[in-house]
Amino acid sequence: MRKPPLNLLLFSAVSKPFTRHRGHTRKPDYRSFAAVPPPEWVQPFTDLSELIVPPPPDAEPTAALRLSPWVPKILAVLRSGAVEQDLTLFCRKYLIRLPPSFVSYVLKNSDHPPETSFRFFLWAGRQEGYSHNLDCYVHLIETLSSGGDHAGTKSIFDLFRSKSFPLTPRSADSLVRSLGAASMVEELLWVWKEMKDHGIDPTLYTYNSLMNALVGCSFIASAEQVLAAMLAGKVKPDVVTYNTIMKGYCKTGSVRKAMERFRHMVGIGIEPDAITFMTLIQGCYSEGDSDSCLRLYGEMAEKGIGVPPHGYSLVIAGLCREAKSMEAMAVFEDMVSRKVKPNVAIYTALIDSEAKNRNLDAAMSLFRRMREEGLSPDEVTHGAIVNGLCKNGRLDDALRWFEDCQVRRNPVIYSSLIDALGKAGRVEEAERLFEEMAAGGCPRDSYCYNALIDALAKSGRTEEALSLFRRMGSDGCDPTVYTFTIMIDGLFRARRNEEALKVWNSMVDGGVTPNAAAFRALSTGLCLSGKVARACRILDELAPMGIVIDTAFEDMANVLCGAGRIREACRLADGIVDRGREVPGKVRTVMINALRKAGNADLAIKLMHSKIGIGYDRVKSVKKRVKFRNLVEI
Repeated sequence: MRKPPLNLLLFSAVSKPFTRHRGHTRKPDYRSFAAVPPPEWVQPFTDLSELIVPPPPDAEPTAALRLSPWVPKILAVLRSGAVEQDLTLFCRKYLIRLPPSFVSYVLKNSDHPPETSFRFFLWAGRQEGYSHNLDCYVHLIETLSSGGDHAGTKSIFDLFRSKSFPLTPRSADSLVRSLGAASMVEELLWVWKEMKDHGIDPTLYTYNSLMNALVGCSFIASAEQVLAAMLAGKVKPDVVTYNTIMKGYCKTGSVRKAMERFRHMVGIGIEPDAITFMTLIQGCYSEGDSDSCLRLYGEMAEKGIGVPPHGYSLVIAGLCREAKSMEAMAVFEDMVSRKVKPNVAIYTALIDSEAKNRNLDAAMSLFRRMREEGLSPDEVTHGAIVNGLCKNGRLDDALRWFEDCQVRRNPVIYSSLIDALGKAGRVEEAERLFEEMAAGGCPRDSYCYNALIDALAKSGRTEEALSLFRRMGSDGCDPTVYTFTIMIDGLFRARRNEEALKVWNSMVDGGVTPNAAAFRALSTGLCLSGKVARACRILDELAPMGIVIDTAFEDMANVLCGAGRIREACRLADGIVDRGREVPGKVRTVMINALRKAGNADLAIKLMHSKIGIGYDRVKSVKKRVKFRNLVEI
């Protein structure tokens, strides 16, 4: 027969009622039992005398045997939803308490969400006779900052700061890293001051963490001061330091300064790495400087630094954006030769560039090559093909491609087709395609509206264009400055001048900033209707709003001269000079070019060889500038 376990025997022995002599029984005297022992403080390691610090993560498996069996059990309890309740029941059941050394170890080695660590920290602080140590705060701050909980990081740090713990080099490094990752510069500078007060010298790692925090908050001037201090001090900057400050320059649009730092870094013997080049290539790409992207790519190849796929994408996309398809193809072929597989985005950029350069055969060859590589074209790729066909006058081919492509149709594809149909005079088909968008669940954007409004306006259907223009707002699509420009031009063409002015006023009142094209449409309509003064008055009204149209006078002069209204053009030029808006020599040059473009070569030559605009005539004792109107009055 199986014997009962020892603990059951002990329990039955102590719980058996005491007996009197002669068979009488009496109730047990509970006062005779020993009291429940107090909870025991358990440690994260079984032999603390041999372990000053926790074992490293890459230690031998035998080192893991030193870990207390309570650690995995507590970690398992933390995985439950009711953290506080389960921890309390567990510790009460086994009569244990968790000291600060145990709590700090769990906080450092736990892979639970930051919220769970935060709740565990608060629960531990409520234990009787317990007080958090420095490591508990440091490890929790590290956990919260790495999890992106900046509000929690700040609240725990403020509590930590009130405790006045003396910092150690290890805790200082951890705090600097954590606060730097959270871009908490004010708190980081407090730690920096405490390090100086406690005689803790900053390491290279500490400096780099401080630089990262300053750059993260766009305090580039302060980051420059830190770099200058490093260059003048004992701890010299490394490639990480320079990468950080170059990232800050690129982030704030100072790519030129980033390039200067790059040259300085190379000059003092610090070798750039892949991150250095990728930071600069990204910055140059954002600035539209494809030549610098290509040059940096070449330097990477010379140094034997592997270019990641994203780097190839930036260089190729930058070159394609500036229609440098030959250079882009050279980089593409080099990429393939290095066994780096191009993605759909790279193929799409090349296809779009070749199509815009009217090299449709090359574009289609790339499309077939992409399919042979096992890559499926997406809606952007099909949009590039459709747009290329439209731009090259192959509208019917574009429509067939549109019908055959088995991808979700996006607004870019629709706007390309609507614009091409409108320019080809097939406005009814453009309207049908526009309405098909809504039926197919494709949202209509401003480009689609602009394409159809432009088609309607240029085909003389001004009222329908105006109705569609008003409909944009109700469809949740705000008109752009290009939309207003189309409507102003269309209304002036239909001789509905006052309505065109109302549209202009609604644009300005609505906060849409007029550009040169918008004012050109307005001034052209006003000049051709004999209202040059009104155009000048509107131009004057834009100046206090901070809107300066540099080409305004040139545009009006071209319109007036092109329409044969030379006298009005001369009066306009005289008014520009009299008001001091432009240098007389520039006004003279504009007038000469305007006359030449209008075919009035004789007047252009006459103006060129005269003193008009820049010379003076003396009338008795008064010296007066020769007026432009003398060109037509003499």
